[in-house]
Amino acid sequence: MVRVKICGLTNLEDALAAAELGADALGFVFAPSPRRVTPEQVRQIVAQLPPFLVKVGVFRDSELDRVQDIMSSCHLDLAQLHGSETPEYCQALWPKVIKAFRVEDASFLSQMPHYRVAAYLLDGPKPGSGQGFDWGLARQAARQGRVILSGGLTPDNVRQAIETVRPYGVDVSSGVESRPGRKDHHKLGAFIRAAKGG
Repeated sequence: MVRVKICGLTNLEDALAAAELGADALGFVFAPSPRRVTPEQVRQIVAQLPPFLVKVGVFRDSELDRVQDIMSSCHLDLAQLHGSETPEYCQALWPKVIKAFRVEDASFLSQMPHYRVAAYLLDGPKPGSGQGFDWGLARQAARQGRVILSGGLTPDNVRQAIETVRPYGVDVSSGVESRPGRKDHHKLGAFIRAAKGG
């Protein structure tokens, strides 16, 4: 069954709702974004989450020491990297690392094998915008390893996306929001049910 990550969480209410509705992973954005949170906010949220949830920190071109410090102090399971991080940078975080690629054309496919990571996240050209991309490219990428599909996913299209790409997981942020940083719990439930075929 496909794994579901709800990203861009900024508050305990939304995080608990995502967990209770069946999300497998929760994402907290430390990179510049309308959904950016502080380590202190995340520590307070994580301390009240149920067990067996995967907690993910989202970073972009941060100093490696800062990423490691935040992961440790916030008790995060994985770092998701959205910048120009090198294969060597990712290796330093192995195995707790996901490398994100912005998909504008097929060029990312030749870059993927250089990265030893737990999974590859494929996002649209403008992460956080809700803009999608060619799922055919994602299907090609899925032959190289675990792919997490992101970018432009909503409760209405996630099932089609999963059937087209057969990803390891799906990731959504703006597609289940009432406004940036606040989740619509009805959309959350609808997205998770659709993704898991319920």
